[in-house]
Amino acid sequence: MKIIDIHTHIYPDKIARKATDSVRDFYSIEGSNMDGTVDMLLRRGAEAGISQYVVLPVSNAPNRVRSINSFILEQTNLHDNFIGFGTLHADMEDLCGEVEWIMLNGLRGIKMHPDSQRFPIDDPRLYPVYDMVEGKLPVLLHMGDQRYNYSHPVRLRKILDAFPKLEVIAAHFGGYSMFHTAQELLWDTDCVFDISSAMMFMEKGEAERYINNYGAERMAYGTDYPLWDPVQEVQRFQQLKLIDSQFDQIAHKTAERILGL
Repeated sequence: MKIIDIHTHIYPDKIARKATDSVRDFYSIEGSNMDGTVDMLLRRGAEAGISQYVVLPVSNAPNRVRSINSFILEQTNLHDNFIGFGTLHADMEDLCGEVEWIMLNGLRGIKMHPDSQRFPIDDPRLYPVYDMVEGKLPVLLHMGDQRYNYSHPVRLRKILDAFPKLEVIAAHFGGYSMFHTAQELLWDTDCVFDISSAMMFMEKGEAERYINNYGAERMAYGTDYPLWDPVQEVQRFQQLKLIDSQFDQIAHKTAERILGL
């Protein structure tokens, strides 16, 4: 089965372990042997049968956005199986200028993590960005942490209503720690959901129920490396009670459509 991982994070080798530990601390997740380096992603991903990776940056400081985006661009130029997204921060002075840089340099989408970046996804400052990329680039958003309100699904619903042609990938079944709320608010929209950092928090049969309710054509595979081990996540995915066409759709076809592969 061909697999495209639509949700991974990588860091420069010299800070990878520290950055990974910081993210784990943010979620109070116990440590593992995943270190956030490119080499480990490629090695464990290959063992898992993953052929392509969407690599996603996040910057919690507006003045570091360009350097982080440049690192992702560098890595996509080095690795043919990497598809790079750029990040933004609402406190940047020139948001649209950074979007122009992202598009000019061939990055394939926008990633934002409102909970760690500390701004709501429906912040009016971001509306020119959504208008600029509508119909051109997908936007992948971390969604739905109960500890905060920045990424509540009701905010995404507001964005989708305002920008009906915007391609949004709502991470973590649309609502990490609030899956049911996400379904109530987003089931009748056109957004896509990735399955990363979600199944381990669900009861038996719950993931299949959400997949069937949304439709496999709206679901995309993701591991959220380095929070989780790609080998273990693929095994978890393959244990779902789905039919072959659903596995294929989620594993690669949805990502291929969104990314124009």
